[in-house]
This record gives sequence, C-alpha cells and structure tokens, in this order.
Amino acid sequence: MSEKKKTYLVLVDKIIERYLGGNLKPGERLPSERELAGQFNVSRTTIREALRTMELNGLIDIRQGGGSYVKVSEVISRKEEIITAVKAENPLVYEMLELRRALEVESAFLAAKRATSADLEKLRIALNHMALSKQDPELGLKADLDFHIGIAEATHNSIFIELIHTLRGHMKDTIKATQSHRFKDPSRYEDTMEEHKEIYLAIASGNGDRAKELMEGHITKIREELVVSMVFGLGKEI
Repeated sequence: MSEKKKTYLVLVDKIIERYLGGNLKPGERLPSERELAGQFNVSRTTIREALRTMELNGLIDIRQGGGSYVKVSEVISRKEEIITAVKAENPLVYEMLELRRALEVESAFLAAKRATSADLEKLRIALNHMALSKQDPELGLKADLDFHIGIAEATHNSIFIELIHTLRGHMKDTIKATQSHRFKDPSRYEDTMEEHKEIYLAIASGNGDRAKELMEGHITKIREELVVSMVFGLGKEI
C-alpha cells in the first residue's frame, strides 16, 4: 500500500478525533486547508481528499470559498461502540477477510510463478470490465470477483482453486460491503483500479514477492475501508 493511501486513512481518523469528538458543534467551521496541512504535516491535496470524503459521508459541509463546517459532533465518543456493533452484525465479513488474507496473499505469490498466458488473459479481461464499471456497480462486483478467483486459478493448485470457489459467495459479500464507499468517491474508485492493475503487473512479470506484498496491502485496505465506513455511517445517524 502506498504512503499516500496510508496517510489519507490516518488523516481522516485524526480529523474526526480532533474536531468531531465534541470540540466543535454542528455549524462551526473547521480550520482552513492550510492550517490543517500544517497541523498534520501533510499536503493540501491530501487534506482536500480527506475533507471531500468526509463531506460525501455526511460529516461536514464544504462551502465553495467559505471553508468546511461540522454537520455532526461527538462522533468519536461512540466510535468503538459502533465498530463493535457492526462487527457483531457482520461477523462473517471480518472472518472472511482474515481467510482471504491467508489464502489470497499466497495465491498471488504462486500465480506469479505459475500463471500461463491464458491465465493472464482472464485477469486482463476482468481488469477491462472493472475499468468499464464506474457507473455499473453490478459489473464492477462481478469483475472484481472474477479477478480474485482468476488469481487463485492461476496457482494451478487444485485445493486452492476448490477453496476459492467454495468461498465465492462470502467473497462477494466482502466486496459488496466496501463497494458503496468506493463508488461514492471517484478518487477511491481510481485507487482501487490501480491496486488491481499493480497486482496484475506483478503477477505478469513473475515477481512473486511484489505480488504478495501488493495483495497483502489490498486486503488490509479493504478492512480499513470497512472501519472508516462504520464511522461515516454513524455520522449520518447522529
């Protein structure tokens, strides 16, 4: 996972903790982009990405030329409560992510060593369908699923392949759980495409260690997105 992406997730959480923990009331203004960039030692571009995502999820209101204003407060005081509750409601999603990490990270490594030209063509087709799915979540869901299953099939390990097909329904659930967040934020949609392209290129070039590293980062990002989505979901309910 790139440093920019890690900074982006950390920044969203820090802004929530510092300013939406009851310190500012609804209608009060957040510090300017320049001030926030100085406080958190990041670029103004990263600040804008974080603020835009917070606005899309109902936490703040960005007024053209007028700054960013709090729409909800006291989010952080209930953050852990909400995360625990969502985990309790969706235990299979979290358990599946743990299993996907164990299975798909090794699958990516083996696929880089064993993929045939036919295997790579299947992955390219899935990537092309993902690229066409920006306005079509159903197509995106199928293409994403096909891509990950294609990687397992490229290992040519019959047990891996049997496992991944058995788990197909649960994998679909984990993809759907984060899909709404990705499709709501255009920049996140592009990031997701880039993650899959990088995994494909590592596999196609035979770089097993790189493919393994990228898949690990991808699965970690999915889990982080679920946690962020929980906090955003809380913001809409307060």
